[in-house]
Amino acid sequence: MKSGRIFIALLLILGMVGTLVTGADIYSRFLYLGILMGFGSWLWTRWVVRGLRVSRNARVLRANVGDFFEEHFEVVNGSRVLAPWIEVFNQSTIPNASGSRLLTLVPARQRQTYLARTWLTRRGAFVLGPTRISTGDPFGLFRASKEIAPEKTLVILPMLFEIKSFLFPPGLLPGGQVIRRKSSDITPHAAGVREYIHGDAMKRIHWPTSIRRNQLMVKEFEQDPQAEVWLYLDLQSDAHHEKPHQYQPAPAELIFFGRRPEFKLPPSSLEYSISITASLAHYFIAQRRAVGYSSAGQSFTVHHAERGERQEGKILETLAFVEANGNLSIAALVAAQASQLPQGSTAILITPAIRPDLLQAVDDLQRRYLRPIVVLLDVETFGGTRGADKISRSLSARRVPVCVIKCDDNLPLALSELSTDFKPQENRTWQTPILSQ
Repeated sequence: MKSGRIFIALLLILGMVGTLVTGADIYSRFLYLGILMGFGSWLWTRWVVRGLRVSRNARVLRANVGDFFEEHFEVVNGSRVLAPWIEVFNQSTIPNASGSRLLTLVPARQRQTYLARTWLTRRGAFVLGPTRISTGDPFGLFRASKEIAPEKTLVILPMLFEIKSFLFPPGLLPGGQVIRRKSSDITPHAAGVREYIHGDAMKRIHWPTSIRRNQLMVKEFEQDPQAEVWLYLDLQSDAHHEKPHQYQPAPAELIFFGRRPEFKLPPSSLEYSISITASLAHYFIAQRRAVGYSSAGQSFTVHHAERGERQEGKILETLAFVEANGNLSIAALVAAQASQLPQGSTAILITPAIRPDLLQAVDDLQRRYLRPIVVLLDVETFGGTRGADKISRSLSARRVPVCVIKCDDNLPLALSELSTDFKPQENRTWQTPILSQ
Protein backbone atom coordinates (compact mmCIF):
# COMPACT_ATOMS: atom_id res chain seq x y z
CA MET A 1 0.00 0.00 0.00
CA LYS A 2 2.74 2.44 0.95
CA SER A 3 4.78 1.62 -2.17
CA GLY A 4 1.72 2.34 -4.34
CA ARG A 5 1.32 5.79 -2.81
CA ILE A 6 5.01 6.54 -3.31
CA PHE A 7 4.84 5.41 -6.95
CA ILE A 8 1.87 7.66 -7.81
CA ALA A 9 3.39 10.57 -5.88
CA LEU A 10 6.60 10.22 -7.88
CA LEU A 11 4.63 10.17 -11.15
CA LEU A 12 2.84 13.38 -10.22
CA ILE A 13 5.95 15.18 -8.98
CA LEU A 14 8.10 14.06 -11.89
CA GLY A 15 5.43 14.90 -14.44
CA MET A 16 4.69 18.33 -12.96
CA VAL A 17 8.34 19.37 -12.53
CA GLY A 18 9.41 17.96 -15.90
CA THR A 19 6.52 19.67 -17.70
CA LEU A 20 7.29 23.03 -16.10
CA VAL A 21 11.06 22.84 -16.64
CA THR A 22 11.47 21.12 -20.00
CA GLY A 23 7.95 20.94 -21.44
CA ALA A 24 8.73 17.48 -22.89
CA ASP A 25 5.74 15.31 -23.79
CA ILE A 26 6.96 12.36 -21.73
CA TYR A 27 6.69 14.37 -18.52
CA SER A 28 3.18 15.48 -19.30
CA ARG A 29 2.30 11.85 -19.91
CA PHE A 30 3.68 10.98 -16.46
CA LEU A 31 1.47 13.72 -15.00
CA TYR A 32 -1.63 12.53 -16.82
CA LEU A 33 -0.91 8.92 -15.84
CA GLY A 34 -0.62 9.88 -12.15
CA ILE A 35 -3.89 11.84 -12.29
CA LEU A 36 -5.63 9.01 -14.13
CA MET A 37 -4.43 6.42 -11.62
CA GLY A 38 -5.50 8.60 -8.68
CA PHE A 39 -8.98 9.20 -10.11
CA GLY A 40 -9.31 5.54 -11.07
CA SER A 41 -8.34 4.48 -7.54
CA TRP A 42 -10.98 6.79 -6.03
CA LEU A 43 -13.62 5.50 -8.45
CA TRP A 44 -12.63 1.87 -7.76
CA THR A 45 -12.93 2.37 -3.98
CA ARG A 46 -16.35 3.98 -4.20
CA TRP A 47 -17.61 1.32 -6.58
CA VAL A 48 -16.50 -1.54 -4.34
CA VAL A 49 -17.76 -0.09 -1.04
CA ARG A 50 -21.27 0.39 -2.45
CA GLY A 51 -21.55 -3.33 -3.14
CA LEU A 52 -20.17 -4.53 0.19
CA ARG A 53 -22.51 -6.39 2.57
CA VAL A 54 -21.91 -8.30 5.76
CA SER A 55 -24.29 -10.49 7.76
CA ARG A 56 -23.86 -12.11 11.17
CA ASN A 57 -25.74 -15.23 12.24
CA ALA A 58 -25.68 -17.11 15.52
CA ARG A 59 -27.49 -20.35 16.32
CA VAL A 60 -28.17 -19.33 19.92
CA LEU A 61 -28.56 -15.93 21.57
CA ARG A 62 -28.38 -17.18 25.17
CA ALA A 63 -25.23 -18.67 26.62
CA ASN A 64 -23.49 -19.05 29.98
CA VAL A 65 -20.31 -17.53 31.29
CA GLY A 66 -17.42 -19.82 30.39
CA ASP A 67 -19.00 -21.02 27.12
CA PHE A 68 -17.80 -20.36 23.60
CA PHE A 69 -20.12 -18.23 21.51
CA GLU A 70 -20.01 -19.10 17.81
CA GLU A 71 -20.99 -16.59 15.18
CA HIS A 72 -20.97 -16.97 11.40
CA PHE A 73 -19.88 -13.97 9.33
CA GLU A 74 -20.69 -13.68 5.63
CA VAL A 75 -18.99 -10.94 3.61
CA VAL A 76 -20.33 -10.25 0.11
CA ASN A 77 -18.60 -8.26 -2.63
CA GLY A 78 -21.64 -7.30 -4.69
CA SER A 79 -19.75 -4.99 -7.05
CA ARG A 80 -18.51 -5.84 -10.54
CA VAL A 81 -14.84 -5.34 -9.75
CA LEU A 82 -12.31 -7.12 -7.57
CA ALA A 83 -12.01 -5.97 -3.95
CA PRO A 84 -8.25 -5.86 -3.23
CA TRP A 85 -8.91 -6.08 0.50
CA ILE A 86 -11.86 -5.98 2.88
CA GLU A 87 -11.48 -5.32 6.59
CA VAL A 88 -14.27 -6.43 8.96
CA PHE A 89 -14.17 -4.85 12.41
CA ASN A 90 -16.49 -6.22 15.11
CA GLN A 91 -17.40 -3.32 17.40
CA SER A 92 -19.43 -5.40 19.87
CA THR A 93 -18.86 -4.63 23.55
CA ILE A 94 -18.44 -8.31 24.46
CA PRO A 95 -15.08 -8.60 26.25
CA ASN A 96 -12.40 -10.00 23.91
CA ALA A 97 -14.95 -10.26 21.09
CA SER A 98 -13.64 -12.02 18.00
CA GLY A 99 -14.85 -11.68 14.44
CA SER A 100 -12.57 -8.92 13.12
CA ARG A 101 -10.82 -10.15 9.96
CA LEU A 102 -8.87 -8.93 6.95
CA LEU A 103 -9.90 -10.57 3.66
CA THR A 104 -7.82 -10.12 0.51
CA LEU A 105 -8.57 -10.43 -3.19
CA VAL A 106 -12.31 -11.00 -2.94
CA PRO A 107 -13.59 -11.51 -6.53
CA ALA A 108 -16.55 -9.61 -7.95
CA ARG A 109 -20.00 -11.01 -7.11
CA GLN A 110 -18.45 -13.44 -4.62
CA ARG A 111 -18.87 -14.07 -0.90
CA GLN A 112 -16.61 -15.34 1.84
CA THR A 113 -17.67 -16.83 5.16
CA TYR A 114 -15.83 -17.55 8.36
CA LEU A 115 -16.57 -18.67 11.92
CA ALA A 116 -15.72 -16.53 14.95
CA ARG A 117 -15.50 -18.00 18.47
CA THR A 118 -15.64 -15.76 21.53
CA TRP A 119 -14.94 -16.97 25.06
CA LEU A 120 -17.65 -15.48 27.31
CA THR A 121 -16.28 -14.13 30.58
CA ARG A 122 -18.87 -11.60 31.71
CA ARG A 123 -22.62 -11.89 32.26
CA GLY A 124 -25.11 -9.39 30.90
CA ALA A 125 -26.64 -8.37 27.58
CA PHE A 126 -24.43 -7.40 24.64
CA VAL A 127 -25.51 -6.26 21.19
CA LEU A 128 -23.89 -8.10 18.29
CA GLY A 129 -22.45 -5.08 16.59
CA PRO A 130 -22.21 -2.60 15.12
CA THR A 131 -19.95 -3.95 12.39
CA ARG A 132 -17.69 -1.67 10.37
CA ILE A 133 -16.57 -2.87 6.96
CA SER A 134 -13.81 -1.07 5.03
CA THR A 135 -12.09 -1.39 1.67
CA GLY A 136 -9.73 0.55 -0.57
CA ASP A 137 -7.88 0.65 -3.88
CA PRO A 138 -4.83 -1.47 -4.77
CA PHE A 139 -2.45 1.49 -4.32
CA GLY A 140 -3.68 2.42 -0.86
CA LEU A 141 -4.62 5.97 -1.83
CA PHE A 142 -8.22 5.89 -0.67
CA ARG A 143 -10.20 4.12 2.00
CA ALA A 144 -13.98 3.91 2.39
CA SER A 145 -16.07 2.39 5.16
CA LYS A 146 -19.66 1.64 5.97
CA GLU A 147 -21.21 0.64 9.29
CA ILE A 148 -23.90 -1.99 9.72
CA ALA A 149 -26.17 -1.45 12.72
CA PRO A 150 -26.66 -4.31 15.20
CA GLU A 151 -29.81 -6.39 14.89
CA LYS A 152 -29.50 -9.00 17.65
CA THR A 153 -28.55 -9.13 21.33
CA LEU A 154 -26.69 -11.88 23.15
CA VAL A 155 -27.73 -12.56 26.75
CA ILE A 156 -24.90 -14.11 28.79
CA LEU A 157 -26.24 -16.00 31.81
CA PRO A 158 -24.23 -16.73 34.99
CA MET A 159 -21.89 -19.68 35.11
CA LEU A 160 -23.53 -22.93 36.24
CA PHE A 161 -21.77 -25.50 38.41
CA GLU A 162 -22.95 -29.09 38.39
CA ILE A 163 -23.96 -29.78 42.00
CA LYS A 164 -24.09 -33.50 42.71
CA SER A 165 -26.02 -33.24 45.97
CA PHE A 166 -27.36 -30.61 48.35
CA LEU A 167 -29.24 -30.68 51.63
CA PHE A 168 -32.61 -31.76 50.27
CA PRO A 169 -35.73 -30.12 51.75
CA PRO A 170 -38.46 -32.57 52.80
CA GLY A 171 -42.05 -32.12 51.71
CA LEU A 172 -45.07 -31.48 53.89
CA LEU A 173 -46.76 -34.27 55.80
CA PRO A 174 -48.59 -36.82 53.63
CA GLY A 175 -52.28 -36.05 53.41
CA GLY A 176 -51.79 -32.32 53.72
CA GLN A 177 -54.08 -29.83 52.03
CA VAL A 178 -53.76 -29.74 48.25
CA ILE A 179 -52.59 -26.43 46.85
CA ARG A 180 -55.42 -25.15 44.64
CA ARG A 181 -53.13 -24.09 41.84
CA LYS A 182 -53.01 -25.58 38.34
CA SER A 183 -49.84 -27.42 37.39
CA SER A 184 -48.36 -28.35 34.03
CA ASP A 185 -46.87 -31.48 35.65
CA ILE A 186 -48.72 -34.74 36.16
CA THR A 187 -49.50 -35.10 39.88
CA PRO A 188 -51.74 -37.44 41.91
CA HIS A 189 -54.35 -34.68 42.20
CA ALA A 190 -56.63 -34.36 39.16
CA ALA A 191 -58.54 -31.08 38.99
CA GLY A 192 -60.75 -31.64 35.94
CA VAL A 193 -60.65 -31.88 32.16
CA ARG A 194 -60.34 -29.46 29.27
CA GLU A 195 -60.25 -29.61 25.48
CA TYR A 196 -57.15 -31.02 23.81
CA ILE A 197 -54.60 -28.45 22.58
CA HIS A 198 -51.93 -29.26 20.02
CA GLY A 199 -48.81 -30.28 21.92
CA ASP A 200 -50.53 -31.95 24.89
CA ALA A 201 -49.04 -35.30 25.85
CA MET A 202 -51.06 -38.34 24.81
CA LYS A 203 -50.83 -39.79 28.32
CA ARG A 204 -52.90 -36.87 29.63
CA ILE A 205 -55.91 -37.71 27.44
CA HIS A 206 -58.96 -38.84 29.43
CA TRP A 207 -60.45 -41.40 27.05
CA PRO A 208 -63.87 -42.02 28.70
CA THR A 209 -64.69 -38.28 28.61
CA SER A 210 -63.30 -37.99 25.07
CA ILE A 211 -65.60 -40.79 23.86
CA ARG A 212 -68.57 -39.30 25.66
CA ARG A 213 -68.07 -35.83 24.18
CA ASN A 214 -66.81 -37.04 20.81
CA GLN A 215 -63.67 -34.90 21.06
CA LEU A 216 -60.29 -35.27 22.73
CA MET A 217 -60.21 -34.12 26.36
CA VAL A 218 -57.13 -33.95 28.59
CA LYS A 219 -56.80 -34.04 32.37
CA GLU A 220 -55.71 -31.03 34.42
CA PHE A 221 -53.80 -31.40 37.67
CA GLU A 222 -53.19 -29.42 40.84
CA GLN A 223 -49.83 -29.05 42.50
CA ASP A 224 -48.62 -31.51 45.10
CA PRO A 225 -48.41 -30.31 48.72
CA GLN A 226 -44.60 -30.32 48.48
CA ALA A 227 -42.38 -27.79 50.18
CA GLU A 228 -41.15 -24.91 48.04
CA VAL A 229 -37.50 -23.89 47.78
CA TRP A 230 -36.81 -20.15 47.91
CA LEU A 231 -33.50 -18.53 47.03
CA TYR A 232 -32.75 -15.20 48.74
CA LEU A 233 -29.84 -13.36 47.15
CA ASP A 234 -28.29 -10.57 49.23
CA LEU A 235 -27.52 -7.55 46.99
CA GLN A 236 -26.83 -4.94 49.67
CA SER A 237 -24.15 -2.64 48.28
CA ASP A 238 -21.85 -2.47 51.31
CA ALA A 239 -21.95 -6.22 51.99
CA HIS A 240 -20.00 -7.39 48.93
CA HIS A 241 -16.27 -7.11 48.28
CA GLU A 242 -13.99 -7.78 45.34
CA LYS A 243 -10.26 -8.13 44.82
CA PRO A 244 -8.55 -6.45 41.84
CA HIS A 245 -8.41 -8.79 38.89
CA GLN A 246 -8.10 -8.87 35.13
CA TYR A 247 -9.91 -11.17 32.71
CA GLN A 248 -7.55 -13.33 30.70
CA PRO A 249 -8.30 -14.14 27.05
CA ALA A 250 -8.69 -17.76 26.07
CA PRO A 251 -5.59 -19.45 24.60
CA ALA A 252 -5.59 -19.29 20.82
CA GLU A 253 -5.15 -23.05 20.40
CA LEU A 254 -8.29 -23.74 22.46
CA ILE A 255 -10.31 -21.26 20.41
CA PHE A 256 -9.04 -22.80 17.17
CA PHE A 257 -10.02 -26.34 18.21
CA GLY A 258 -13.26 -25.21 19.91
CA ARG A 259 -12.29 -26.73 23.26
CA ARG A 260 -13.72 -25.03 26.33
CA PRO A 261 -10.98 -23.75 28.65
CA GLU A 262 -11.35 -23.86 32.40
CA PHE A 263 -13.01 -20.67 33.61
CA LYS A 264 -12.23 -19.22 37.01
CA LEU A 265 -14.71 -16.89 38.64
CA PRO A 266 -13.36 -13.41 39.42
CA PRO A 267 -12.50 -12.86 43.11
CA SER A 268 -15.82 -11.12 43.75
CA SER A 269 -18.30 -12.15 46.44
CA LEU A 270 -21.10 -10.91 44.16
CA GLU A 271 -20.09 -13.13 41.22
CA TYR A 272 -19.69 -16.13 43.54
CA SER A 273 -23.13 -15.45 45.05
CA ILE A 274 -24.77 -15.17 41.63
CA SER A 275 -23.21 -18.40 40.33
CA ILE A 276 -24.19 -20.24 43.52
CA THR A 277 -27.79 -18.99 43.21
CA ALA A 278 -27.95 -20.00 39.55
CA SER A 279 -26.47 -23.44 40.25
CA LEU A 280 -28.90 -24.12 43.11
CA ALA A 281 -31.86 -23.06 40.96
CA HIS A 282 -30.69 -25.44 38.23
CA TYR A 283 -30.19 -28.26 40.73
CA PHE A 284 -33.59 -28.04 42.44
CA ILE A 285 -35.55 -27.54 39.22
CA ALA A 286 -33.84 -30.66 37.86
CA GLN A 287 -35.17 -32.40 40.99
CA ARG A 288 -38.68 -31.24 39.96
CA ARG A 289 -38.99 -28.87 42.91
CA ALA A 290 -40.92 -25.59 42.87
CA VAL A 291 -38.24 -22.89 43.14
CA GLY A 292 -38.79 -19.23 43.99
CA TYR A 293 -36.38 -16.30 43.92
CA SER A 294 -36.15 -12.97 45.70
CA SER A 295 -33.59 -10.15 45.73
CA ALA A 296 -33.47 -6.40 46.25
CA GLY A 297 -30.89 -4.64 44.12
CA GLN A 298 -31.79 -1.60 42.12
CA SER A 299 -35.36 -2.95 42.22
CA PHE A 300 -37.21 -5.49 44.34
CA THR A 301 -37.55 -8.71 42.34
CA VAL A 302 -39.67 -11.76 43.19
CA HIS A 303 -40.27 -14.85 41.04
CA HIS A 304 -42.97 -16.94 42.68
CA ALA A 305 -42.18 -20.62 43.11
CA GLU A 306 -42.77 -22.70 40.00
CA ARG A 307 -41.35 -25.79 38.34
CA GLY A 308 -39.86 -26.34 34.92
CA GLU A 309 -37.28 -24.95 32.54
CA ARG A 310 -39.29 -21.77 32.03
CA GLN A 311 -38.85 -20.88 35.71
CA GLU A 312 -35.14 -21.64 35.51
CA GLY A 313 -34.85 -19.37 32.48
CA LYS A 314 -36.56 -16.50 34.31
CA ILE A 315 -34.26 -16.81 37.33
CA LEU A 316 -31.08 -17.09 35.26
CA GLU A 317 -32.04 -14.13 33.08
CA THR A 318 -32.66 -12.04 36.19
CA LEU A 319 -29.28 -13.08 37.60
CA ALA A 320 -27.59 -12.02 34.35
CA PHE A 321 -28.34 -8.36 35.14
CA VAL A 322 -28.32 -8.00 38.94
CA GLU A 323 -25.78 -5.74 40.62
CA ALA A 324 -24.87 -5.13 44.26
CA ASN A 325 -26.55 -1.74 44.45
CA GLY A 326 -29.34 -2.38 46.93
CA ASN A 327 -30.08 -0.83 50.31
CA LEU A 328 -32.12 -3.63 51.91
CA SER A 329 -30.33 -5.90 54.35
CA ILE A 330 -30.86 -9.65 54.21
CA ALA A 331 -33.17 -9.37 57.26
CA ALA A 332 -35.33 -6.74 55.54
CA LEU A 333 -35.43 -8.84 52.35
CA VAL A 334 -36.66 -11.89 54.27
CA ALA A 335 -39.19 -9.88 56.30
CA ALA A 336 -40.64 -8.33 53.13
CA GLN A 337 -41.50 -11.63 51.47
CA ALA A 338 -41.25 -14.60 53.86
CA SER A 339 -44.80 -14.21 55.13
CA GLN A 340 -46.07 -15.45 51.74
CA LEU A 341 -44.16 -18.76 51.91
CA PRO A 342 -46.07 -21.96 52.74
CA GLN A 343 -45.14 -23.50 56.08
CA GLY A 344 -42.43 -26.12 55.80
CA SER A 345 -40.75 -24.47 52.83
CA THR A 346 -36.98 -24.07 52.63
CA ALA A 347 -35.36 -20.64 52.41
CA ILE A 348 -31.74 -20.62 51.21
CA LEU A 349 -29.96 -17.36 52.05
CA ILE A 350 -26.94 -16.60 49.83
CA THR A 351 -25.17 -13.74 51.55
CA PRO A 352 -21.78 -12.30 52.58
CA ALA A 353 -23.37 -10.52 55.57
CA ILE A 354 -21.46 -10.86 58.84
CA ARG A 355 -23.73 -8.56 60.86
CA PRO A 356 -26.38 -9.59 63.42
CA ASP A 357 -29.19 -8.90 60.94
CA LEU A 358 -28.41 -12.28 59.34
CA LEU A 359 -29.26 -13.96 62.64
CA GLN A 360 -32.41 -11.83 62.78
CA ALA A 361 -33.43 -13.13 59.32
CA VAL A 362 -32.87 -16.75 60.41
CA ASP A 363 -34.89 -16.26 63.60
CA ASP A 364 -37.72 -14.73 61.57
CA LEU A 365 -37.80 -17.74 59.24
CA GLN A 366 -37.83 -20.24 62.10
CA ARG A 367 -40.70 -18.42 63.83
CA ARG A 368 -42.71 -18.85 60.65
CA TYR A 369 -42.05 -22.64 60.63
CA LEU A 370 -39.73 -22.32 57.62
CA ARG A 371 -36.42 -24.09 57.16
CA PRO A 372 -33.46 -21.73 56.66
CA ILE A 373 -30.18 -22.75 55.05
CA VAL A 374 -27.33 -20.22 54.85
CA VAL A 375 -24.67 -20.14 52.16
CA LEU A 376 -22.21 -17.69 53.71
CA LEU A 377 -19.50 -15.99 51.64
CA ASP A 378 -16.33 -15.42 53.68
CA VAL A 379 -15.72 -11.80 52.69
CA GLU A 380 -12.26 -11.79 54.29
CA THR A 381 -11.04 -13.98 51.41
CA PHE A 382 -12.55 -11.49 48.95
CA GLY A 383 -10.77 -8.49 50.45
CA GLY A 384 -13.32 -7.69 53.18
CA THR A 385 -13.23 -7.85 56.98
CA ARG A 386 -13.22 -10.84 59.31
CA GLY A 387 -16.33 -12.19 60.94
CA ALA A 388 -17.56 -15.20 58.95
CA ASP A 389 -16.36 -17.69 61.58
CA LYS A 390 -18.22 -15.92 64.39
CA ILE A 391 -21.49 -15.67 62.47
CA SER A 392 -21.12 -19.31 61.37
CA ARG A 393 -20.83 -20.46 64.98
CA SER A 394 -23.92 -18.45 65.90
CA LEU A 395 -25.87 -20.11 63.09
CA SER A 396 -24.70 -23.56 64.15
CA ALA A 397 -25.83 -22.80 67.71
CA ARG A 398 -29.30 -22.19 66.27
CA ARG A 399 -29.06 -25.56 64.50
CA VAL A 400 -29.18 -23.89 61.10
CA PRO A 401 -27.26 -25.57 58.24
CA VAL A 402 -24.50 -23.23 57.06
CA CYS A 403 -22.01 -23.61 54.20
CA VAL A 404 -19.05 -21.22 54.28
CA ILE A 405 -17.66 -20.40 50.83
CA LYS A 406 -14.19 -18.92 50.40
CA CYS A 407 -12.55 -17.38 47.36
CA ASP A 408 -11.10 -20.02 45.00
CA ASP A 409 -13.15 -22.79 46.64
CA ASN A 410 -14.37 -25.70 44.53
CA LEU A 411 -18.02 -24.67 44.55
CA PRO A 412 -19.63 -28.01 43.55
CA LEU A 413 -17.61 -29.81 46.22
CA ALA A 414 -18.20 -27.17 48.90
CA LEU A 415 -21.96 -27.10 48.34
CA SER A 416 -22.24 -30.89 48.16
CA GLU A 417 -20.41 -31.31 51.48
CA LEU A 418 -23.31 -29.61 53.27
CA SER A 419 -25.55 -32.62 52.59
CA THR A 420 -23.05 -34.98 54.23
CA ASP A 421 -21.92 -32.79 57.13
CA PHE A 422 -25.41 -31.84 58.35
CA LYS A 423 -27.94 -34.37 59.61
CA PRO A 424 -31.50 -33.05 59.53
CA GLN A 425 -32.85 -35.57 62.03
CA GLU A 426 -30.68 -34.03 64.74
CA ASN A 427 -32.16 -30.57 64.14
CA ARG A 428 -35.56 -29.82 65.66
CA THR A 429 -36.14 -26.97 63.20
CA TRP A 430 -36.30 -29.45 60.34
CA GLN A 431 -39.27 -31.31 61.81
CA THR A 432 -42.52 -30.53 60.04
CA PRO A 433 -44.85 -28.74 62.46
CA ILE A 434 -48.19 -30.36 63.28
CA LEU A 435 -50.85 -27.85 62.39
CA SER A 436 -53.90 -27.50 64.56
CA GLN A 437 -57.08 -28.65 62.93
